[in-house]
Amino acid sequence: MTIDKTVASADEAVADITDGASLAVGGFGLSGVPIVLIDALSRGSATDLHVASNNCGTDGWGLGILLEQHRIARVVASYIGENKEFGRQYLAGELEVELTPQGTLAERLRAAGSGIPAFYTPAGVGTWVADGEMPWRYAADGSVAVTSPPKEVREFDVDGQRVPFVLELSLVCDFGLVRAAKGDRHGNLVFHRSARNFNPLAAMAGRTTIAEVEELVEPGEIDPDDVHVPGIFVHRVVELTGEQITTKHIEKRTTRENS
Repeated sequence: MTIDKTVASADEAVADITDGASLAVGGFGLSGVPIVLIDALSRGSATDLHVASNNCGTDGWGLGILLEQHRIARVVASYIGENKEFGRQYLAGELEVELTPQGTLAERLRAAGSGIPAFYTPAGVGTWVADGEMPWRYAADGSVAVTSPPKEVREFDVDGQRVPFVLELSLVCDFGLVRAAKGDRHGNLVFHRSARNFNPLAAMAGRTTIAEVEELVEPGEIDPDDVHVPGIFVHRVVELTGEQITTKHIEKRTTRENS
């Protein structure tokens, strides 16, 4: 039996993402962001989305597009900077934000794909991350409306000393949205250098994972040793056009004079 996971268009691939769906979205800054799938979502009607991603794009690009449309209700992220609208909505009480250490976010996504419901980490011990009172949502008057609950803290023996660790839950999402440099029809994916970032983790965390790929190849053309995400984690593959491949933004363009 041939398994062909390719879908004709991004719009078709995201058509069953409905109101209130949770999304694990790959990318770091603007590197490796599944912008074509996000654009397709922006043309649809799904709202009240819950997003888990390192950051939320920039103003007018990436997840920032959905933010500007007020389609995102909650974000789990490690970083707010580079997006003024993200910060504005958070402080104005229009958006719930769960800030989490970057490594913890990565492990919560990886654990979700590995069937691990929770894990202990030293990151955040002794802070609002563990003790609670992290502002998740502000009220319109600037007061804190919703705070994070306290988390379980437990001590373990580390090099002969009792060290506290905080319990973190895995982050299973309804959908994973990722961008890969290469993929085959079975869903095996390869990422290019820094664009790998959170993409493999987002792919693992989604119950249904959709990958946009810059180069679509036939099964067997990718050396198994080169596969970053095996097709078992991927359910739909969208081949990008030449224009979609080359349409990429740079957060901060830095140049210098030739010497």
